[in-house]
Amino acid sequence: MTVRRGDKVPISIQEHMAINVCPGPIRPIQQISAYFPRYSPWPEGAHAPTVHSLSPLDVAPQGAEPGEEAAELDNYDSDDDTALGTLEFDLLYDQEKCILQCDILKAKGLKPMDFNGLADPYVKIHLLPGACKANKLKTRTVRNTLNPTWNESLTYCGITQEDMCKKILRISVCDEDKLSHNEFIGETRVPLRRLKPGERKHFNLCLERQIPLERCQEWELEERGRILLSLTYSAEQGGLLVGIVRCAHLAAMDVNGFSDPYVKTYLKPDVEKKSKHKTSVKKKTLNPEFNEEFFYKIGQIELQKRSLEVTVWDYDLGKSNDFIGGVTLAMGAKGECLKHWMECLSSTNQRTEHWHTLTNELPGSTYTD
Repeated sequence: MTVRRGDKVPISIQEHMAINVCPGPIRPIQQISAYFPRYSPWPEGAHAPTVHSLSPLDVAPQGAEPGEEAAELDNYDSDDDTALGTLEFDLLYDQEKCILQCDILKAKGLKPMDFNGLADPYVKIHLLPGACKANKLKTRTVRNTLNPTWNESLTYCGITQEDMCKKILRISVCDEDKLSHNEFIGETRVPLRRLKPGERKHFNLCLERQIPLERCQEWELEERGRILLSLTYSAEQGGLLVGIVRCAHLAAMDVNGFSDPYVKTYLKPDVEKKSKHKTSVKKKTLNPEFNEEFFYKIGQIELQKRSLEVTVWDYDLGKSNDFIGGVTLAMGAKGECLKHWMECLSSTNQRTEHWHTLTNELPGSTYTD
């Protein structure tokens, strides 16, 4: 295009309306007048009339150019600058029931993951350290949005005070893709020691990029779920009453994402293998309820020399059953296992219940069903 001397070079509207296309929350577009220079119509030394109402564009923050950021003053939010978005949720720990409740509320300004500039987000949570597949919980998927609302409660059972001191809750936001693998958007982590029993705590946190899962040296055994056991030494019957109450968040052993669990108990040493008891099989569940009891006739002094071995198995028709996890209660045990065993031995005719962590290995034991 030929431009004559003295003529002004035309400027396209695109140059005036430069829109920031970086990923993140959509910002309000400023008025086009903000991009043009302002000239005062009043001569030098004259006083302009008093203005009673000013547009946000007429008042810029100190140190900023006129029109810069001013349009966003009324709509400013502390999380507008996050590239991945924010997540709002509540946590509540019930120490008496050993329950950790996570209420997933909503997210804001998530990173677009689909071609339409939106996402299909859902939230999944894990307890670390531990087997992610065994303790994963997730919300439903909300379609085509960057600002989803879930208002869902996800609950962990069998969370002890020891867990609250050592474990971390990992909360991830992902994008569901039906034709390919689901995509990670962002995550946040909350140490459970920040929670006070019985006190609901509200969080509104920025999502961060994925943090590599480092193996924790303090937890060498892989966690495979939880089991709630009851122990009672009956002086009248002269023996130990073992109650298999329920399991929670067991590792999935079948291709359908579930297991067909049952529980076995042994009172060892048991050379003749006469102390074995088995519960019924619960089909297609990772949170079975058994409520079954077994009795071992044994003296209280002799019981101090024995150990109670509890194992959880996945039933498979026509082939070997799969070992899910186990736990041993004895004088040589540690943590909750030792505490529970001591309470049983020191109190007569009193039922005591404790949650125990199932691991993929029991020292000195061989697993054949």
